[in-house]
Amino acid sequence: MIAGLQDMAEYVGFFSYLCGATLGAGAALYIARYSDRARDDRRAMIAACATIAVWCLVTIVSSPSGAGSELAGTARNLALIALIFRMFSADGRDESLKPTRPLIAALVLVELCQPVLLLIEARWGAVPVVSRLVFESSALLSMLVAIGALVLLHNLYAGAAAGSRRIIRRGAIGLAGLFVYELNLSMTAWLGGEYPVILLQLHGLFAGLMAAMLAFGANTATAGMQFRPSRAVTFQSLSLLLIGSYILVMVLATRSLALLGEDMARASQALFLVFALLAALIWLPSQRLRDRLRVLAAKHLFQHRYDYREEWLRFTRTIGHASNSDTSLSERAIKAIADIADSPAGILLLPDESAQLELTARWKWATLEVPAIAGNSRLCALLERHSHILDLDEVRAGIDRVGEQAHVPDWLIETDDAWALVPLVHFDRLVGAVILARPRIARQLDWEDFDLLKVAGQQLASYLAEQSSQRALMDASRFDEFNRRMAFVMHDIKNLASQISLLSANAQKHADNPEFRADMLVTLRNSSEKLSTLLSRLDRYGTAQVRELREVELAALADDLVARFRAIHPVELIQAEPVTVLAHAEALEQALVHLVQNAIDASEPGVPVHLNVTAGNMNGEIEVIDAGSGMSPEFLRNGLFKPFVSSKQGGFGIGAMEARETIRAMDGRIAVTSREGIGSRFSITIPRAPGVQSKADPTGRHHERAA
Repeated sequence: MIAGLQDMAEYVGFFSYLCGATLGAGAALYIARYSDRARDDRRAMIAACATIAVWCLVTIVSSPSGAGSELAGTARNLALIALIFRMFSADGRDESLKPTRPLIAALVLVELCQPVLLLIEARWGAVPVVSRLVFESSALLSMLVAIGALVLLHNLYAGAAAGSRRIIRRGAIGLAGLFVYELNLSMTAWLGGEYPVILLQLHGLFAGLMAAMLAFGANTATAGMQFRPSRAVTFQSLSLLLIGSYILVMVLATRSLALLGEDMARASQALFLVFALLAALIWLPSQRLRDRLRVLAAKHLFQHRYDYREEWLRFTRTIGHASNSDTSLSERAIKAIADIADSPAGILLLPDESAQLELTARWKWATLEVPAIAGNSRLCALLERHSHILDLDEVRAGIDRVGEQAHVPDWLIETDDAWALVPLVHFDRLVGAVILARPRIARQLDWEDFDLLKVAGQQLASYLAEQSSQRALMDASRFDEFNRRMAFVMHDIKNLASQISLLSANAQKHADNPEFRADMLVTLRNSSEKLSTLLSRLDRYGTAQVRELREVELAALADDLVARFRAIHPVELIQAEPVTVLAHAEALEQALVHLVQNAIDASEPGVPVHLNVTAGNMNGEIEVIDAGSGMSPEFLRNGLFKPFVSSKQGGFGIGAMEARETIRAMDGRIAVTSREGIGSRFSITIPRAPGVQSKADPTGRHHERAA
């Protein structure tokens, strides 16, 4: 086994010094060809890199501790000391080196003592005491040279001007690395009585790398360059490092188990390999492990956590390209914000006509229960005024930044997975808000999160506002087309009515003819009535008819609706509290007919639709409840009360909009809650008539209103 390790060390040393020679020669050629020719230390750099290459080649021919390698090492160190001297001139402070010239001369003399020790070793090396004394003296002299060179480098860099530091930084790092390695190698040898095999064999490779560092700093254009790997490369490098560490641990463990004995070693190695492979299968593909690596890289390897170029490209790709035909802009908007913060889910809230936030879309958060009014108007005003991203963990901890403690709804605080609320503000107007779920790797929001999410939210708000404007323009154009068609119809009907009226007037000339008179009068009367009825129906659409309000009993109106639909579909009355509201009876009935008919269309045959009439202090309320197919949040937001949008095959999409406008004209309001596959509830609230109260006994039985 020992012989095998020695052979492996020799192979490692051979490739190490071969790489060092290649890097040193390449560095010398690069400096000769591409370095700044005006620099005073250019020739010294070429000489230093060349001597490193020669030293590595001589070491390959002889051995790392042979006489040839020692002599070449002395030449290398002298070249490096000369380079330090010339670097002071390159910095423009060569005159300031005068006080330190005795130190440089002392270092040169100390280094020249190494060949003298080699001569003593060659002549009296057979004597153990002499050999031991030569070895310790050589190590001690190497330490003194390394320490002196490091002191010079410190003075060089510490006293350099800010502009000069950028030029000499790479060279100073390369030289310092070489002498630090020399110091550790010599000190370990002096303390241990022999050179450590690993450090000795890797000496050539490290020297070659430092020579490459010298070449990299020899050109002014590359001296200020910084190594800035992309985050993808860094993450992949960390992954490879983790895998390499895992393999190294496996190798060391199996080698260590071999010391237990042949039988025990085989069993232990097999058992260890089984558990190690299981651990690799469990942990290496883990999303949580990848997230931890990403956070680790962002914290310790980058000045900024985010790669803004990559984040912005991903953001625009997510918004601009739907992954499939069913993905709406609202869902893509949530995903675009969530991907930035590594959030696994989110929801989008948009303000309604009353400036209250309501659920519009979900992305991978189907389990979150959101009330019909997700946020009140005061929360909307707060977000609009400050554009502040709310850290919900801070809200739960009682930290109040902009006065949000009083306005954040309880359901959001009670949802532990809710992590952040990002307002979407466009031209000082709140377009919406995105609530993000907590990332898999828990962390706190910081200034970089706030800045990036705020900018992304503003950009996202512009997309949503543009979509809303486009829909409004489309609705306006459709209404314009609808109005033009209706104008043509009205024009034709009015012309026909005028013609019939003219015929009726002319018919009076033939009034003497009893038969003609009777037939014409009957025909004209019927036609005129039909046309007047048609014109009246066409004119009913709108809010003009609800200007004259009077007392209407909601319970009686609900009874009429039950009777009206009895032959078509079962409609049941849950409760009917006596309540009188101020409304237009025919218009209110027509609006309720629209809603009940929609509920019937959404329900299965035989499944009843329920009506519920209740009395409040200031309002009367009637609810239309069905257990039908329900509606999605997207349709509730963008389709339910929009003209020409209908969930029914062949529907025109006017009924729900007309019902809402009619209720509004009576100073009422209509609210909707719906869940797909569960059903819908339409709540119509109308102000009560003044001076009219409903009475109920303590047992809950309701009485009719007193006359």
